[in-house]
Amino acid sequence: MMKTKDFFACGLALALLRLVTAFLYIQHATAKFWQWPVSMTDGHGSVALFSMMGAAGVLELVGGALLLLGLFVRPVAFILCGQMAVAYLFIHTPSAGWHTLLTPQLNHGELAVLYCFIFLFLFVAGGGWLALDNQRKSKQVLADF
Repeated sequence: MMKTKDFFACGLALALLRLVTAFLYIQHATAKFWQWPVSMTDGHGSVALFSMMGAAGVLELVGGALLLLGLFVRPVAFILCGQMAVAYLFIHTPSAGWHTLLTPQLNHGELAVLYCFIFLFLFVAGGGWLALDNQRKSKQVLADF
């Protein structure tokens, strides 16, 4: 049986993981669209909205914001996990050669792999404390009575 102190520590750690991951993930979108904090196009303006990079930016911006708020954490995390799996398998690996599939350091896909598994964890575990999903669920439980 989990001690109360451990239970609170786990909830807090999960919330911090979700918040920090979402904050960092949003920065990938801002780099694509507003070239902040860095430019993803080497100073050639923002990416085209109706391109693969533009679609990725929209997912990063909207999904990151929803995760930051803690809204729809599980479905959003599932979609973003898939996005990162696609990024690794279809962007990072082919650009460096398929022989780098199991060596993400060689194809610069470490972040894609880490994000993929963090989002998979959030899909399974939920948003933790400070997630607005908790408020939605408590109102739903009260409405059922």
